[in-house]
Amino acid sequence: MADASLPAVPSEAAPLGGATLTPAAGGATAPQGFTSAALHCGIKAKAGALDLTVLAADRAASAAGIFTTNLAKAAPVLVSRRHLEQTGGIARAIVVNSGCANACTGTQGMADAERMVSEAAAALGCDVEQVLVASTGVIGVNLKMDKVVPGIRMATAALARGKGSEMAQALMTTDPFPKEQAVTVDTGSGRFIVGGTAKGSGMIEPHMATMIGVLTTDAEVSPALLRRALHESARDTFNAITVDGECSTNDTLLAIASGASGVAIDEKNYPALLEGMLAVSRALAIDIVRGGEGATKLIAVTVSGARTVSDARQVARTIANSPLVKTAVHGADPNWGRIVAAAGRAGVPFDVDTATVHVGGILLFENGLPHDHAAPQAAEHMKGTDVSIDVNLGTGGNVEATIWTCDLSAEYVRINGEYRT
Repeated sequence: MADASLPAVPSEAAPLGGATLTPAAGGATAPQGFTSAALHCGIKAKAGALDLTVLAADRAASAAGIFTTNLAKAAPVLVSRRHLEQTGGIARAIVVNSGCANACTGTQGMADAERMVSEAAAALGCDVEQVLVASTGVIGVNLKMDKVVPGIRMATAALARGKGSEMAQALMTTDPFPKEQAVTVDTGSGRFIVGGTAKGSGMIEPHMATMIGVLTTDAEVSPALLRRALHESARDTFNAITVDGECSTNDTLLAIASGASGVAIDEKNYPALLEGMLAVSRALAIDIVRGGEGATKLIAVTVSGARTVSDARQVARTIANSPLVKTAVHGADPNWGRIVAAAGRAGVPFDVDTATVHVGGILLFENGLPHDHAAPQAAEHMKGTDVSIDVNLGTGGNVEATIWTCDLSAEYVRINGEYRT
């Protein structure tokens, strides 16, 4: 059975993938070789609200990215993707603004995104192509470049260690809390750190990563291996969450490796890097769902008995995105019928006569019939902040997958009804 509160970062040392992981402080700047700065440049109306951040590596570093599959891609997505292709996966810095998505802003939006990277590159003394950019906020609004340009100059002049928490705050839009994680990874080859920060609260069903996410490590790793680790770690973390089934125009997940620890990653110790990135990514992804717009409950939907991973994920995502299931969870109503209906329409093999449904480990449906006598016990489970839904498809498969989501509340409607006003 799935545990909705699955610990993403171990609370104490634990052997994983041939390595030992322990929690670390500092978020994206926990690894050696990185500095950051964040400030209020004036994009957000609220005085003092951090809305611009720069993360820089001490030297050119391996980098990788995953971007939105939405065909309406924002200008910063296009610029960052192009830069990674041009450099073959090398970057020196990442500049991010919040409060304005710079999406659907035409040629001016592209010029603004390019100005952001050129200003950061000039301040750092690196090639323009070695700077990546991301934006998040309202779609269809142009950036206030008279505020952004001085902000980038001030931020690059203020770069320092130990400012990861400020970076996490600067990414936020409707997020109720900042998100950052880091782990120390001890291997036979030495010790390195993986850190990260992310934002996301609404418009979350990435099909790639998350709205904005940055992973860092001081391991020495080639661009090709870093890209592989990023894709593999995102698959069951950032790509396994949904708040509202909406894929953003700006979804961006970036990874950068400074190499400052001196621990070289090869095929032999690649699993240690992957474990570190999985731990940080899972924690950040679950925090995104827990902090979903209007969310009061974290829901883990696990589907088993599938013939393929793709089938299991498709059913789990269909259940997780069902407004009827999400509202039932919000009201602590163990309505197994909504779960069965969602599973049955997911478009993969499903046998209602042999399928089972558990909520909080409590059997509610089996052999085509309800177990309504257990409903009160399941309802008590659903009153908590962490809810688990487990569905066996009844088709004799041996594959399972988990998707994390949250409940759907009236507060979600209020937030999005007032988003631009």
